Amino acid sequence: MAGTISDIKKLDYDIYKYSSYSSSYLPENIREDNPSNQTSRWSSNTNTPPQYLILKLERPAIVTKIKFGKYEKTHVCNLRKFKILGGLEEDRMHRTNSGELLPIKFIQIVPLLSWGPSFNFCIWYVELLGIEDSMFILSNLRKYNMLREVEIVRLFLKHCRQQGYVNSFSALQEETGVKLEDEKMTELHETLVNRGDFKKTEEMLVEFIENGLMDNYLERQEYKPQWSLQLTPENEPRPGRRGGHQLIIDPMTSTIYLYGGWDGNEDLSDLWSYDVKANRWTLIHERSELLDGPTPRACHKMVYDTRNSQIFMLGRYLDSASRTEENINSDFYLYNTITKTWFLICNDTSQVGGPQLVFDHQMCIDVDKQTIYVFGGRILEPKNEEETSGQYRYSGLFSYHISTNTWAHILVDCEHPTASSPYVQSIRSRVTHSMLFHHKHRKLYIFGGQRGKDYMTDFLIYDVNTSELSNMSPENNNAESKNVPQSGFTQRATIDCEKDEIYVLTSLSKEKERRVLNVNSFWLFSLSKKEWCCVYKSEHSNGENCYQKSQNTCHEPCPRYAHQIVYDSTNQVHFLFGGNPGTNSNVRLDDFWVLRLEKPNRSNILRYCKYLLRKQEYEEITKHDPLSAILYLQTKLYDIIDHGDPVQLKEFHKLASLLFKSDTADGETEPTSLLTLPLATTAPGSASVGANKHKQQRADDDGHKEEENLAKVMRVDSPKNVEEADTSSISSMSSSDCSNSQTQPLPPQDATQVTEKVEGTSAVTAVAVNATVTQKTTDAPTPSTSRSCGGNVRNRAVDQQFEMKIRRCLLFNKLVDLMPESLCQPKKNISDFVLL
Repeated sequence: MAGTISDIKKLDYDIYKYSSYSSSYLPENIREDNPSNQTSRWSSNTNTPPQYLILKLERPAIVTKIKFGKYEKTHVCNLRKFKILGGLEEDRMHRTNSGELLPIKFIQIVPLLSWGPSFNFCIWYVELLGIEDSMFILSNLRKYNMLREVEIVRLFLKHCRQQGYVNSFSALQEETGVKLEDEKMTELHETLVNRGDFKKTEEMLVEFIENGLMDNYLERQEYKPQWSLQLTPENEPRPGRRGGHQLIIDPMTSTIYLYGGWDGNEDLSDLWSYDVKANRWTLIHERSELLDGPTPRACHKMVYDTRNSQIFMLGRYLDSASRTEENINSDFYLYNTITKTWFLICNDTSQVGGPQLVFDHQMCIDVDKQTIYVFGGRILEPKNEEETSGQYRYSGLFSYHISTNTWAHILVDCEHPTASSPYVQSIRSRVTHSMLFHHKHRKLYIFGGQRGKDYMTDFLIYDVNTSELSNMSPENNNAESKNVPQSGFTQRATIDCEKDEIYVLTSLSKEKERRVLNVNSFWLFSLSKKEWCCVYKSEHSNGENCYQKSQNTCHEPCPRYAHQIVYDSTNQVHFLFGGNPGTNSNVRLDDFWVLRLEKPNRSNILRYCKYLLRKQEYEEITKHDPLSAILYLQTKLYDIIDHGDPVQLKEFHKLASLLFKSDTADGETEPTSLLTLPLATTAPGSASVGANKHKQQRADDDGHKEEENLAKVMRVDSPKNVEEADTSSISSMSSSDCSNSQTQPLPPQDATQVTEKVEGTSAVTAVAVNATVTQKTTDAPTPSTSRSCGGNVRNRAVDQQFEMKIRRCLLFNKLVDLMPESLCQPKKNISDFVLL
């Protein structure tokens, strides 16, 4: 068979075009692989976009792989991020995510970011691999053209349906056999847009949501953070103020354990448990050292073994006066939460192959393999030795196997004496970093931290199965970007292995010169997308109320460091306790906060869809039967609004105001009695068309804003740009198209009015619509300026029917945008590709 994997070979190409080059770093250099020659590269003469190289193949081919070479040493001009475009024609190159094998003749390489953000872009070598077998290319080209033809037909089908060309729609669909969309969506369109059966439409949407058709849309929505102060009864015990303590959680029993910390005057050795379900703190031991437990300490680390219900504790901080030979020992403790007993595993782990005494390190546990991992932290040494060297030492990556009670030094610090050996793996250690273990991926994720005065932004991955260390570059990772957590600020991280999400809370910096930035921010890193996103960022002033026992005036924690946070994966909530606000050397916090990250659910999206439907039905009823509209407002719409929410209540009142408005001949709205039907009103308006246009535009804009606001209150993000995308096509419908019946052509002034009523229509489209409608009416008799009352009513009825159809179409587009794209009509319109 032609075009198999054995047919993949190196493809010849020429440099067709380029944006720029500097000095002797010519584009032609990328055709030669010479990693030892620093001048053998293409370099742009600026990093101002767009910079690019366009390569031209000798003949059309399917490129399966692009191989980039590089200089034998690291180089700041190397590409960190770039994109590739391809196509058969120079001016029609694109990126494809379809997975189809598409023949191309041109390839464009577009650098986006170099490793040195302020440096020009460099490409050292490019090799193209692929298939150029003519029969195989022809076969795939046919497939591509067939796919393209199907999409063109679907665009025409959408256009015909929106314009009301029923016969054309049926004929095109019958001849081509192409379906515009899934049968469910076609039925939804027929029910809502053509028949206006809102009850049946609502039933269909309930079924769609129950079957999960909107789950993908819900999953794409951003989290909405909600902080709440977790208060306990005043007469019950609770932990006091502290920083540098440790929190861990038993997800099986929803129990949080807290140990030690510094209260501003001394280290603590108390052990507490918190029952999440009962909202109750319990003091287990006030002084653990009296029960064979650890001495008072801060800046230690703990992990929880869910299999054996045990806590492991390692490390602590000692001030310079306490750093004597006899005190600097890395003791390692175990606490059994069932028997409530302590056990000293080892008095000094450094004597049995483990780490020296460290603080500000990180610990994780692999429960399945019963292995604990310890990484980083500053090594504490006797005061005289530290003063002599003048440099801090950092600890590498260690593992501890619980069952065999053995330690292993996996990765040494980059400045360890053995780091230069080719047989020893090393890592750049740090403090105040984050390390998390993903039990499904079997990987450690390490990011951030500080080493001396260097704030680190790398994102390391250590595979515990293969012992491979790699550096991940997030898609939107840029040291100068606001789309990643800033380095140098205290960070606390948690992980949800089911969702493949890492959560990071960044807060106050330990460095006094950086404390002018009192910012709390909460970040999410998607391991599947490899992208950061900021869930929320808030500037918070540190006032006295933040340090009082009662903090009801605060709606979120004040910025701090030396705090701790844990994640309850069962209930999907975070808990934060204590810390140092950085305002006074002796002040510590004892506040206890809960952070809930919520996304809209099926109930929210159903409520939102019902609101959209009932709002549209209500507006239609008000046009012809205000008395029925009152009843509808008091029942159907009343039921869907949360009247305890001031924003929703305001929207409800605005809907009620529609009852006191009626459409006049020129498009103005005037107050009217509830007992007066709108169609009986014949008073002509005196305002100019321009005034009408601005008023209508303001009304439409206000309507958009109100709907988006209500969508947010209902916990659903309104679909973006649906109306703008489709209105340009819908706006060209004539009133006869909407009603699918023969009616008298609209006079020119009404054509203008119709164009004004369509929301989001571009200037070009509006002119086209006016020209079209005016041309249609040129041959018709010019209506008298003194039209009869009946003629006025008939024309307004046509206008209302036209507008009603448009609004139903827009509502349909908004609803289908909530569902999988594979089931729905194309998002684009033919009008998007036609400009006059």
